[in-house]
Amino acid sequence: MKKRTLALFLAGAMALGLVGCGPKEADPTPTPEPLVYDEEKTADVIVVGAGGAGLAAAISAADAGAESVIVVEKLGKTGGSLNYTSGSMSGAETIIQQLDGIEDTKASYIEDILSNGDQKGDREMIETYVEEDVAAIQWLWDNGLSEYTFSEQGGKKSVFAPEHQLYSIQRTYKPRAMDRENYKSAAHEILDKVIATYDNITIDFYTEVEALVGNEKGQVLTAIGVNSETGNTVRYNANKGIIMATGGYSGNPAMMGEFAKYGENYLVGGADSADGKGIRIMQMVGAQVDKEKMSYIPTFPMGLEYAPGKGLIGDIYTWKTGGIYVNQNGERFVNETLDEVVPRETALEEQPGAVQYNIYTDKIVEDLKAANAAYMYTAYYEPETGVGHKLIVEADSIEELAGKINVPAETLKKTVEDYNAAVEAGGTDQFGRDFSGEKLDTYNMAINKIEGEKYYACPIKALVVMTLGGVTTDTDTRVLDESGAPIPGLFAAGEVVGGIWGKYVSGGTGVMGPIVFGRIAGRNVMGMELAEGQAVKAASYVLDEALFAKAEVATAAFDMTGVKDGTYEATVDGQEGEMTVSVTIAGGKIDDVTVVSHHETESIAAPALEKVPAAIKEAGNIDVDGVTGATLTSGRIKDAVKACLEKSKK
Repeated sequence: MKKRTLALFLAGAMALGLVGCGPKEADPTPTPEPLVYDEEKTADVIVVGAGGAGLAAAISAADAGAESVIVVEKLGKTGGSLNYTSGSMSGAETIIQQLDGIEDTKASYIEDILSNGDQKGDREMIETYVEEDVAAIQWLWDNGLSEYTFSEQGGKKSVFAPEHQLYSIQRTYKPRAMDRENYKSAAHEILDKVIATYDNITIDFYTEVEALVGNEKGQVLTAIGVNSETGNTVRYNANKGIIMATGGYSGNPAMMGEFAKYGENYLVGGADSADGKGIRIMQMVGAQVDKEKMSYIPTFPMGLEYAPGKGLIGDIYTWKTGGIYVNQNGERFVNETLDEVVPRETALEEQPGAVQYNIYTDKIVEDLKAANAAYMYTAYYEPETGVGHKLIVEADSIEELAGKINVPAETLKKTVEDYNAAVEAGGTDQFGRDFSGEKLDTYNMAINKIEGEKYYACPIKALVVMTLGGVTTDTDTRVLDESGAPIPGLFAAGEVVGGIWGKYVSGGTGVMGPIVFGRIAGRNVMGMELAEGQAVKAASYVLDEALFAKAEVATAAFDMTGVKDGTYEATVDGQEGEMTVSVTIAGGKIDDVTVVSHHETESIAAPALEKVPAAIKEAGNIDVDGVTGATLTSGRIKDAVKACLEKSKK
């Protein structure tokens, strides 16, 4: 059954009340056409999403007695958001702390998480997580984590992590992946190795679940998926239950803009595939979503925009030796040297466009290097091949600089004059930045005025790698409807679940939270009796379908008239450096496309690097689809091929 038939099925199923149909009741009179599928698959457990939560859930369900588990994944790889993070973990009273000789308590961990989340988290869910987290880390340890190399502090694997609000004790763990070409996090690597040992777990790649279906008993035991490679529709039937582990909405700027003032301007630091669609799919069968908690979108105030709308953690950090941040009005708005993350990230979220300009001079750069604090600057910004080099704006005066970055010149000039006066006074300014010289530390290494031979500006934006809103579950991971009752057969784990952590996330919970709750879901889907419920219908509040509309990015077919036979090379900007592509033309047609060199993240870009050149060769043109989850890499390959074809005409 292709897309058209799927649409007919959904319309008919909604008419019969088998799936939710939005706030309005469906007309009960239409009779659906006979249902015909390309494929129908049945397993004890269906898991939707192969990220940390989904992989952990599948393993847990198999360990709990599932004879068959099918994991449905819309991309061509496992890992989800674990492909975009180094994978810091955290836990209290763990084997790692024991070996380090660190005494900790679960009670302290709970209070730290609640405090870091601005006391907005769900205490019962957090208590469940903290209690189960010890066993999850022990499981990872027993399955190979003990053999990994960790980033250490003072010879201990248990460390403080300054990229998040600090815990009251060292309980963050930073193991490095062994196969660093294919994995960014140790947790992902271990989960993949373990799941490969199970014959009763299969993963259906390139298949996106588009709807859930309820039965006459009020149970949600069927998922409808479409394979993007074949176009086939697959009906997945679960004997025991469905576990939704589809992730958050950090890759959907439109959805972030729905709940945060400048959310549409946030840089996407993870997968474009993190579109939040799974939340709506569950709402369509009654799942409860708290709208206020959908606004819990933590950001990093240090986003380097390496491609339109895409970012990575890469602050230029020249504020450490005297630089300042200004907004698009040319005004300062925060103590740039504040060592607490939350005040800086929330301050940036409130600025127009969620952008700040780091204003600095050549003297400030010299001192940054002298203080051995120029790692980001020398890696990303100073080299002409650096991903941030093109962002730097240079001028001979503050007024000229203001014009180049389109901020009011008089305002920026006054901002700099006021700042320089505060430096001369040697006290503390209105934002709390200290100029006495007595508090120089990691976040404030030198005191300089904004003056020098050259003046510079570099835009830094709010960056998002995860979101904290989603559906509501109980501590057993059962999805709840708007009355607070569990929806029979439907479980959820990971970032798709909302309201657990509060407004901000604590270090290590972004990795361990999904793994812990995935393990709980897999255990409970097999261990809990399958109840019956009321007729399945949509929740009263459902996300607008328009938030998930994919922008049509059409690649116009290249006019091959006049191309000359031969082999041509072209180089385009890539993720961490340039990409070079070779195209061979024979008989006036594309005979071969080869990616000669690249600096893409292999674990993310691999499907595009393999499929897009082959698709261009087969089509004989660049008018081909990109690969979901690797859209930027796909676009770069097509741009390079186009440049080669243009060269062939000269």
